[in-house]
Amino acid sequence: MKKLIFALLATAAATAVSAPVQAADFKACQITDTGGVDDKGFNQTAWKGVQDAKDMGVEGKLLESKAETDYVPNINSFVAEKCDIIITVGFLLGDATKAAAEANPDVKFSIVDYAYDPVLPNVLGQVYATDEAAFLAGYVAAGVSKTGIVGTFGGINIPPVTIFMDGFAHGVAYYNKQKGKDVKVLGWDPEKKEGLFTNNFSSLDDGRAFAKNLNEEGADIVMPVAGPVGQGSAALATELGADTLKIVGVDVDQYETDPEHKGVFLTSVLKRMDSTVVEAIKQAQDGSFKGGVIVGTLKSGGVGLAPFHDLDGAVSDELKAELEQISAGIKDGSISVKGM
Repeated sequence: MKKLIFALLATAAATAVSAPVQAADFKACQITDTGGVDDKGFNQTAWKGVQDAKDMGVEGKLLESKAETDYVPNINSFVAEKCDIIITVGFLLGDATKAAAEANPDVKFSIVDYAYDPVLPNVLGQVYATDEAAFLAGYVAAGVSKTGIVGTFGGINIPPVTIFMDGFAHGVAYYNKQKGKDVKVLGWDPEKKEGLFTNNFSSLDDGRAFAKNLNEEGADIVMPVAGPVGQGSAALATELGADTLKIVGVDVDQYETDPEHKGVFLTSVLKRMDSTVVEAIKQAQDGSFKGGVIVGTLKSGGVGLAPFHDLDGAVSDELKAELEQISAGIKDGSISVKGM
């Protein structure tokens, strides 16, 4: 399954499903993964997409999954409720969504962070080239680091997590190549696909412990890719001070969503699930819905890099100009984020 997201990044398939639904009668129903809707990141941003769609006359409904055993009953509940589109949030809901879609071919589904091969005609996947934005984050982290060591860790070793870590590591490698430097990345080897994982998306204590270990090994900038777990890393960085440890956020601009610790966020790798959720709802509503995939890229605005906010002074004008040039190169295809 790990190849699915990458294999379908260039795909746009397939078979149209059903006719337009009147806006006033349209119900979009969303199911979170176990991180919950108030995770200050992934699930929360996807739910924002449903809320934004209310301007189109859409009624939004939500079910939170407290455990993986909730996935199937939550989906079945919304099928029974006759939702016009059911949106499942997260790679871990892939199997449950597939089973429900095959059992209910007349129901439209969309899943965040998953794509099926072969395509299911009633499922629209939402995937993101987050390695493009993470590449920029790795480059700037390498340029800002005082120790010459940066780090990353993930929640679970699955493609939507490791794609961030790949991009980050490759961005550091690109910096080293351009500058003749040797900034090291702890926590992830993009070639061996081995690294550090908390094996959950909920434990703030793990976020603190993993960031502490990386910092003690010399990393003065760390990117946690683990949902709410990263809040534990940010809390540690706040105690230590940004001069000792800076954090790169993921999914959303964590400077804004975690204001208690905002002073330690160098930047965040943005994954605009809200925009793709709105697009999926729009397609289901206007009758253009097709099975296949929506891809969020740097060029389309589906991924991006957050401002440096309070740490803007740590990023030189020269480094900012280089980031602009690299961003343009990624967009026009002249710079690859897949490694040297």
